[in-house]
Amino acid sequence: MAATGNAEETQLQEMEEEAGMEREMDSDEEEGMGIENSDDEEDDSSEDDKENEAEIQRLEEQLSINAFDYNCHVDLIKLLRQEGELPPLRKARQKMSELFPLTEEIWLDWLKDEIRLTEEEQNREKVYELFEIAVKDYICPEIWLEYAQYSIGGMGLPGGMEKVRSIFERALTAVGLHMTKGATLWEAYREFENVILATLERIHTLFCRQLAIPLMDMEGTYAEYEEWSDQGVSDTVSQKYKRALQQMEKSKLYEETLMAAEPPKLAEYQTYIDYEQKEGDPARIQIIFERALAENCLVPDMWAKYTKYLDRQLKIRDLVLSSHDRAVRNCPWTMGLWKNYLLALERHGADHHTISDVFEKALNAGFIQATDYVNIWEAYLDYLRRRVDFKSSRELEELRAAFTRSLDYMKQDVEERFSESGDPSCTIMQVWAKIEALHCKNIQKARELWDSIMTKGNAKFANMWLEYYNLERSYGDALHCRKALHRAVQCTSDYPEHVCEVLLTFERVEGSLEDWDAAVQKTETRLNRVNEQRAKVAEKEAHLVRQEEEKTEQRRRAKADKKNQKKGQKGSRPGEKRKAEDEDNENEWGEESEQPPKRHRGEGNQGSFRGGGAEEFMETESGLFGRRAPPCRRQEPPDNPEQRKDDCSVFISNLAFSMEDPEKRLKELFEPCGPVQSVRPVYAAKGFRGYCYVQFEGKTSVPEALKMDRREVDGRPMFVSPCVDKNKNPDFKVFKYNTNLEKHKIFISGLPFSCTKEQLEELCKDQGTIKDIRLVTNRSGKPKGLAYVEFEDEAQASQAVLKLDGTVLQEHTLSVAISNPPRRNAANKPDFSRPMGAMMPQAMVYGSRGKGRTQLSLIPRSLHRQTGSESKAENGTAPKPTGGASGDAGFEAQAKPMSNSDFAKMLLRK
Repeated sequence: MAATGNAEETQLQEMEEEAGMEREMDSDEEEGMGIENSDDEEDDSSEDDKENEAEIQRLEEQLSINAFDYNCHVDLIKLLRQEGELPPLRKARQKMSELFPLTEEIWLDWLKDEIRLTEEEQNREKVYELFEIAVKDYICPEIWLEYAQYSIGGMGLPGGMEKVRSIFERALTAVGLHMTKGATLWEAYREFENVILATLERIHTLFCRQLAIPLMDMEGTYAEYEEWSDQGVSDTVSQKYKRALQQMEKSKLYEETLMAAEPPKLAEYQTYIDYEQKEGDPARIQIIFERALAENCLVPDMWAKYTKYLDRQLKIRDLVLSSHDRAVRNCPWTMGLWKNYLLALERHGADHHTISDVFEKALNAGFIQATDYVNIWEAYLDYLRRRVDFKSSRELEELRAAFTRSLDYMKQDVEERFSESGDPSCTIMQVWAKIEALHCKNIQKARELWDSIMTKGNAKFANMWLEYYNLERSYGDALHCRKALHRAVQCTSDYPEHVCEVLLTFERVEGSLEDWDAAVQKTETRLNRVNEQRAKVAEKEAHLVRQEEEKTEQRRRAKADKKNQKKGQKGSRPGEKRKAEDEDNENEWGEESEQPPKRHRGEGNQGSFRGGGAEEFMETESGLFGRRAPPCRRQEPPDNPEQRKDDCSVFISNLAFSMEDPEKRLKELFEPCGPVQSVRPVYAAKGFRGYCYVQFEGKTSVPEALKMDRREVDGRPMFVSPCVDKNKNPDFKVFKYNTNLEKHKIFISGLPFSCTKEQLEELCKDQGTIKDIRLVTNRSGKPKGLAYVEFEDEAQASQAVLKLDGTVLQEHTLSVAISNPPRRNAANKPDFSRPMGAMMPQAMVYGSRGKGRTQLSLIPRSLHRQTGSESKAENGTAPKPTGGASGDAGFEAQAKPMSNSDFAKMLLRK
């Protein structure tokens, strides 16, 4: 044993001497490179040192502001490692390790630096402690192998042999089942036993244990065992080997799929996990989860699935709690992981101080929604309630103090940060009131809490009053029940009939005749007032509908009169003849038309006319659509419906009217998508109207063509949409972008109109990997000062919001938020009318940036009348009208289309 230790020490000394000689030779070569450039090199190095020092100082200041900036930690460690100063480097690594699990590469660099700089035997224990921290972050075979190899160097110390074997055994337990990398540890363990000349029985045992586990290339291990063993392979070992080989063949397909896949391999790992869960081996399920998380440590859903499996299946305390701790350190912005961590701590009997510390860390984790803070507070308050002995005043006072603190936190921290409470229904206060009434028998405190709830804007909702009534019904008295219902009848605005019915039912069961008469009188008065208000609203809506119908009829008559005048003028010209079909078949989108053709962006049929047939296309005298074409336009071929295929076509719009030869231009644009069969531009009397249809020879070209949507052509975004007959598919709608909360995407407003994609990418690239940038423009291609930036994951988007919100770009202050586009519901449209007697919902739900502007105004900007709200509009968004019904009416009036006579009045107005 001693001889082995001396040989290793001699070998280490020889390696150090060789390294010293190499360093001396390198220094001699550097000195011989030339004296003339030495001064310049010194100047350059000094400038680089100053830049590095300034950058280090900047990163340290940034971390003092936001300690959870992962990329900032990584950059600081890299710079400090280049400087070669160990104390600040150690400190930076320790700070990062306290907040985040470190990746395999960071740990290996740290461990190698410590091993290289810590050569004294008395300092080996510090390195061992560092290894113990490293192996807990992730299941990494390389770190375990490095740990075992480092421990071999201490075999000469007392107990060194047992320590090496203990580390190897722990490594095999942790990663010995790793299908692709586990065999390396088994081989290293066997080599160690061979080197120290251990008994043959121990090496034989290692071979048998390894051959019973399905690993890649296990056939080579079996052949090596056959060659090593003098007595051959026993039947027991052969049977175990065959079973393991069969299992390896089943898993081999999943391993090959993983090796061929591109990162992050989430789908491949999920398929592999599903397979292992069907097999039902807990150890193998755990190792495949750990492998998936080592490559996808910032995916909250994967952590949630893993911790859920451990909570319900394995239930091993140390394993469960360590996994929950790693989950929240990797994804601190995910409230669900913190909530599950608190439950796991309580489930496994953690002390109150530990649970409280975890909760405080959760509050500082930086959630991205106000409701997340409500949910984490509810989880913690539930835990405090469960530990309270209501006969003891100490724990009860702690619970009440926590409830008070939660309400203050919601008001002072959450509302200031998100500009919303996150708890509009006051669920925390409702739970507190129920606890006071049920467990503490303190109904007076419950009533005070409910009074506070009602003063926060909840008095108009019937369900809130009924909750309070049920509380009084269960723990109060009839007098307070009656008072609650009378107040509900007076204040409720969403479902007054329901609370009136509850009040009458209550008096029918418990009230006197005087109480019944008072309830009937109160409900009748209230319902009469409600019916009057509804009648006024219905009358107002009916009046608006009649006005709209009258204006439509006026426009139709004016249009018909104008057509008749033109027909009379053209008919009076000498020598001019018109066919009877041309007099009856006017084009649907002519020179005076206010609307595009019926079939555009997938609507209707291109060749549908009011009473005409295909003969109009053959009429060369009058041109297409029954009018003479401009001289620059060549004659269009007849449109044959039998040859037209909508499933092979796309509709193109928003093109420039001045485009020369649209057919040729669009054919060149769309030929990369597939063979183009025909291009059908839409013309009017004045020329090209900016619309056309492109038909391909096959259906496979359509998806490629749709990818060209909003590509800039002649300075305008070109709109590309499917070609769908809306007569057959009336519900078909085209909207490219998502309208739900997109946690991996940010919305930036307040941008200068001159901002480009390159400038925006330069601004956002330090926050993470950018997948896509979209600058919002109007139909003419002019920017609106808005943009969407899509990142690789939620963590990067959340970090971008924290860092970029409020920054200044070209003297413009930017507003940055998680993308939450406004929903496009029917109720948002200006022509939407509610049915009579319909109830308003509790709260209209819009996106975080208010109601979407989905209507396109046809009024020139110079004719817009500026109002107070419009003057404050910025980047295409304006504040919503306020003032109840009057505000809604004003909004509807503003959104109504204007007729030609309205335009004329506006132009003549002085």
